[in-house]
Amino acid sequence: MNGLIGTKIGMTSIFTTTGEYIACTVVEASPNIVTQVKTEDSDGYSSLQLSYGSVKEKSANNARKGHFAKANSAPLKKSAEFNNIKVNKNLGESISITEIFKEGDTVHAMGVSKGKGFQGVVKRHGFGGVQNATHGQHNRQRAPGSIGASSYPSKVVKGLRMAGQKGCENIKVRNLKIARILEDKNLLLIKGAIPGHKGSLVIIEKQ
Repeated sequence: MNGLIGTKIGMTSIFTTTGEYIACTVVEASPNIVTQVKTEDSDGYSSLQLSYGSVKEKSANNARKGHFAKANSAPLKKSAEFNNIKVNKNLGESISITEIFKEGDTVHAMGVSKGKGFQGVVKRHGFGGVQNATHGQHNRQRAPGSIGASSYPSKVVKGLRMAGQKGCENIKVRNLKIARILEDKNLLLIKGAIPGHKGSLVIIEKQ
């Protein structure tokens, strides 16, 4: 995995050089700090731990403060390991977006989807509801219907689609294209949508 951590800013639209009008997600990826360097000798494999996002000093425990102090850095919000970075960086140095990405690259985006709260089966799973076939009952249009058999197996089968929490899941959207890079503002314009609300942290992987 080779990439950076960033913040989802929102969406916009741009024209390409061929005149195509495309929707893009804007990701702000200010320089990530190298907070740990793993090597074959010390850890059995090679990777860089990158950290991103400011956080209040009081919000970090002593273990995290000590970890970031080794890199001469203040505590940061998000850390992730990348084991295929082709740049040579030492502890405490930063990596900018142009050192990893270029326009036209194919990337994957990982983030936490928007939380929708407790939802019924129509919204959560796309059930059609019972419509008007209610046999005289009322308030049944969005009901799930029967959830099990009678004498056998005499239980609700595990995994049955029912009402419950929707959203707040780790989502990975694959094969997105970087449409434009605004280096002076540390912005990536990625064609398509990526998971998460505005201001949420995302990981952008490059293949």
